[in-house]
Amino acid sequence: MISEIFKAYDVRGTVPDQLNDDIARAVGAAFAVFSRSSKIAVARDMRVSGEQLSSAFMDGARRVGAGIIDLGLGSTDMLYFASGELDVPGAMFTASHNPAIYNGIKMCLSAARPISSDNGLQDIADLAQSFIDDGIPSAAKAGSYEQKEMLTRFADHVRSFVDVGRLKPLKVVADTANGMGGLVVPAVFSALPFQLEILFPELDGTFPNHPADPIQPENLVDLKQRVISTGADIGLAFDGDADRVFLVDDQGQTISGSTTTALVAKTLAAKYPGSKILYNLICSKAVPEIIAESGAIPIKTRVGHSFIKTIMGETDALFAGEHSGHYYFRDNFRADSGLIAALVVLEVLSLSDKPLSQLRIDLERYSASGEVNTKVQDVRDVLAFLENAYQGRGKMDHMDGLTVDMGDWWFNVRPSNTEPLLRLNLEAKSDMEVASKVQEVLAVISKADSERK
Repeated sequence: MISEIFKAYDVRGTVPDQLNDDIARAVGAAFAVFSRSSKIAVARDMRVSGEQLSSAFMDGARRVGAGIIDLGLGSTDMLYFASGELDVPGAMFTASHNPAIYNGIKMCLSAARPISSDNGLQDIADLAQSFIDDGIPSAAKAGSYEQKEMLTRFADHVRSFVDVGRLKPLKVVADTANGMGGLVVPAVFSALPFQLEILFPELDGTFPNHPADPIQPENLVDLKQRVISTGADIGLAFDGDADRVFLVDDQGQTISGSTTTALVAKTLAAKYPGSKILYNLICSKAVPEIIAESGAIPIKTRVGHSFIKTIMGETDALFAGEHSGHYYFRDNFRADSGLIAALVVLEVLSLSDKPLSQLRIDLERYSASGEVNTKVQDVRDVLAFLENAYQGRGKMDHMDGLTVDMGDWWFNVRPSNTEPLLRLNLEAKSDMEVASKVQEVLAVISKADSERK
């Protein structure tokens, strides 16, 4: 059971068949032993199973002697902030955008340092399995327990990234999808001059209105309609644990993660010229172009928060962005926060005489396919076939899967961490060329897979 729920970056599974109190208790004990910390901060989202599972986790950690700082309900970026501010490891009970039957645990070391399958998550899984098999050892003295309110300090911290005095009374609609944005968004915006309307603010882990997954277009329908009907300047769509945000412009059109990355990067580069700024390899080619044009140094990374946070530390990067709506800030303990990114964009709008629908134009220089998933028999064989097919035709790299840059267009194909899928992302100069090239690459993948069969 443990091997099923430990993923590349976190723990996630259905409740109670994959994730239950006994497993949560064992994971809590294992995390405490692994982290070797005297205290651990724990928070949870609004899912129905969250309180019981987090209580079991805290019990397991206390059994082996670790003290608990119980933050109660919070967003994932609030948990990361608490980990950094209090300098303790943290555990967040959430399944992010997954359906209500799921729950999970995102863990970090002190100062919000990442844990993944490459640097400790597997060790925690092995320890947890041993505690399930042989029982959890009891320390001579159980760990302490305290409750702590961090939302106020977190809201102050988020607001510190902008000049509040320069903000204008823009009309903002935020769709929090019954997720944790319903708690943290009002706390941050309460001291700001914006005219804020929140859609579905009630914390409800059954997600009665629509899934808390803003990367899916169907989940943005309500927000787009409300932006148009109210004449709002911007729409903000948060996921279930409120660490990601997607933007909708004043015309009701979605802003991609790449465009948001470019806009935030351009803004921060103007404030801190010469800084290093990271972007993952799925981002539009426009992103490194705009970073360089803005006087900063673009650095390409693999996809995934653990890689990005590590490289941010090694390079002292100011900011990093991902196409998936994750935005990382050096002065936020290198952790991601959709709220901070949203405020940076709102400051840009406050200082500009142009609406977001016009500001985005110069940032969107190419057409993108979005992610196209294909199920294959053998991921490695298909990637090898694909590389051979394009050998000598374009510039290749293997940072994450296979990237081929053909000059006028490029594509990346990388394997899923959890399924026998290949994920294709492709960019070209026009929608027509994107459609043509996607079919070309998919045909090669299909041929490789059929030959494998």
